[in-house]
Amino acid sequence: MNIKALIAVKENSARVENKNIRPFFGSNLLELKLRQLKQIFNDKDIVVNSESDKLLSIAEKYNVTTIKRDKKYTKPDVPMSDVYENMAKNIDTDIIAYTNVTSPLIKDESLTNALNVFRHEYKNGNIDSLVTCRDVKEFLWLDNKPVNYDPRKQPRSQDLPNILALNFALSVIPRDLMIKFKNIIGEKPYFYKLSDVESIDIDTPLDFFVAERLYELRNLES
Repeated sequence: MNIKALIAVKENSARVENKNIRPFFGSNLLELKLRQLKQIFNDKDIVVNSESDKLLSIAEKYNVTTIKRDKKYTKPDVPMSDVYENMAKNIDTDIIAYTNVTSPLIKDESLTNALNVFRHEYKNGNIDSLVTCRDVKEFLWLDNKPVNYDPRKQPRSQDLPNILALNFALSVIPRDLMIKFKNIIGEKPYFYKLSDVESIDIDTPLDFFVAERLYELRNLES
């Protein structure tokens, strides 16, 4: 069972300018993720998929595999399902471990353990994919109605239902299913829970600031 790590990066970001390569704790998100994955995968089993020659040139310095993405798959009107399908069709492997550079706080041991859980559960036919997530214990409303509690019998926050939020720090799925479902999660996923800190996904300037401070604190403590 061949597993390759897939990093998908764009040069531009809608809310955080140059998010993937702007300075982050003396480096940048792309390079930090490459260094992390090189502790777990062989160089050629790490694949960077991007439309950007600049980002691909950074990846090449780490001796990993690079794939040039058609720029049409970076346009905002193209559904992510089409992007997932295209990326899966352009990688040669049995299993894809899709990793986001915008999740810099997931620990090496969490990645390694999640991959081992996938191998064991998939081999035994219990799952078809694995996705990282966290518990959401918040009072949620949609269309002026509560989603997860009765306001007339309001529980403590810790007693709210166990709703899971996917964070996509790591998603593991067979290549053929990623093409079939046009997604990085299958029909029988294993939900691998991460801590709130490891679950941080950088999507806004505030996320970037908080993640960098926490990353700095972790390195000072180690």
